Amino acid sequence: MPFEADVLAAFPAEVEIPAELVANAVAASSAASPRVLVVLDDDPTGTQSVADLPVLTRWDVADFTWAFAHIRENKTKPAVYVLTNTRSLDPAEAAARNEEIVRNALAAAGATGGEGADSMLRLGFVSRSDSTLRGHYPLEPDVIAATIAAATGEVTDGVVIVPAFPDAGRVTIGGVHYMRGTGADTGKLTPVAETEFAKDASFGFANSEMAKYVEEKSQGRFAAGSVIVLDLNTIRAGAAAGDPAISAKAIADAIESATDSTPIVADIVTENDFRALALGLEEAEHRGKKLLYRVGPPFVRGRIGQEIRTALTSDEAYAGNTPSTAGGLIVVGSHVGVTTRQLKALTEQHSAARIIEIDVERLLAETDTAAENAADGYIGTVVADVVSALREGDVILHTSRLLIRTDDAAESLRIARTVSAAVVAVVNRTLKTFPPRFVIAKGGITSSDVAAHGLEIRHAIVRGPMLPGIVSLWEPVDGPAKGIPYIVFAGNVGDDQSLAEVTRKLSNTF
Repeated sequence: MPFEADVLAAFPAEVEIPAELVANAVAASSAASPRVLVVLDDDPTGTQSVADLPVLTRWDVADFTWAFAHIRENKTKPAVYVLTNTRSLDPAEAAARNEEIVRNALAAAGATGGEGADSMLRLGFVSRSDSTLRGHYPLEPDVIAATIAAATGEVTDGVVIVPAFPDAGRVTIGGVHYMRGTGADTGKLTPVAETEFAKDASFGFANSEMAKYVEEKSQGRFAAGSVIVLDLNTIRAGAAAGDPAISAKAIADAIESATDSTPIVADIVTENDFRALALGLEEAEHRGKKLLYRVGPPFVRGRIGQEIRTALTSDEAYAGNTPSTAGGLIVVGSHVGVTTRQLKALTEQHSAARIIEIDVERLLAETDTAAENAADGYIGTVVADVVSALREGDVILHTSRLLIRTDDAAESLRIARTVSAAVVAVVNRTLKTFPPRFVIAKGGITSSDVAAHGLEIRHAIVRGPMLPGIVSLWEPVDGPAKGIPYIVFAGNVGDDQSLAEVTRKLSNTF
């Protein structure tokens, strides 16, 4: 494994860029015709890097109308997140969902002449996915580009691919995507294809070099040699002069040749790199380039010029709401190694919490009617146990840690859906019976389904992170969970103590 300092030694130092500089550039380009980024988030963890932005779990035209009005009336940064949950869908379903969302967003913005639409609003589209490269690529940006072209006639020149998530240890240097080491491996970089995430049953991959990853995932449609690579020499072109404008011009110049959805990958190590990239993309679009984005969580924060929000305090987490005296509900569905370690640390430290397990093997045993009835009865028993325990304190609800593996991608998704449906049912019945003080959902699919179906959240505001740069708090603004802090906690972020730290902030018994 290479050391980060050694790899970075070949490149210039970062260019210091205040968020305000990016925000001003974005505001200037929106002066005559406001522009909003619509972020199609394939699971809800993409919101962990931003603050005070609207989130939708439904995407009717009316939902976008609400979000656009919220941005305008509250003068928030110009972005809205749409929880697509497509990482849990098969390719055909994911494609159909992306198309529907884009069409409805365009209709609400007036681009397709929708009734009552805001004819002055321009939209940009962001396909937010996993910082460890798992997800429906290139399918999702392909569908977004095709839908825009069909609805408006606008052809996409380039798809900017930025998976980096430095807050969570994912950086791209020299066109190679890495994971930073922790503990004894601090300072070391592991190419992401050598990590557990590359072995994902549904979205596995073999290449850490981004150009080769694009070739692999596109099955040769985009040859590695055709990919535009914005390495740190370009991103930091203004380093010697300390001038962000030099970097912006270098980035825009490098993108100039992009046409017909040319893939463009970008090196990112720091927040300043995100801001340099944002200025360059702003310049490229000012020159007329039509771009889509396929990115990890922090890209949007950099692109709209939002300051890094400090971690929310306990008081801020409940601001404007009176916290319940009930216990909180911590729901753990993810099976990646870091989640299992976090769960172990939480259960060891939070002795007052009741631990309740959902037996996955019992849920998956049979699929006939009798078995389904038995599973429903079993879920009812779990709900009764959870409600009883919440009256006394916090509840840690987790799926059994034995991961049922299969090499069949479709079967793997079926298993994930069955388990998630059970988790959702427990959360929803609990909410209707005895609302908890807070809800934490650990894992991408888990947190998506708990939000949209377990808590019936339709509209929410992401208030900010619970830990520096990671783990977001949503405030539901309607539905039965209104006023209950909802914590979206990705399966693959944080250290072993992170889940305990977040729980401690919210709990009244820990």
